[in-house]
Amino acid sequence: MVKNEIPTEHEEQRAFVKWFRQHCKGVRIIAIPNGGARSISTAARLKAEGVSAGVPDLFIPEWNVWIEMKRKKGGVVSPEQTDWIAYLRSIGYLVLVCKGAEVAKQHILEFCNEEQE
Repeated sequence: MVKNEIPTEHEEQRAFVKWFRQHCKGVRIIAIPNGGARSISTAARLKAEGVSAGVPDLFIPEWNVWIEMKRKKGGVVSPEQTDWIAYLRSIGYLVLVCKGAEVAKQHILEFCNEEQE
């Protein structure tokens, strides 16, 4: 990454997952690989298998927490993401939309502190 360049969503997510795995030992986090460039045939196959546009990027099963990662600047929540976020919240999940790894870390630290109270 060039200095002063805004990290990509991928770079932000990678940094957050690395931090999470170091600081939340024993708690599992998984990525939901919905994005990325794919051929039409691969996209059709994945859709048939259940891939759904808009599902948040990360899930922490033990805590029932979904995380939608965005870039620090420029990341926008799509209509499909807004729909999934509303649905997941309506059935009781915590969904965090995080503009950058640092914001995601803050949310997780706050969540952990609330759980301990």
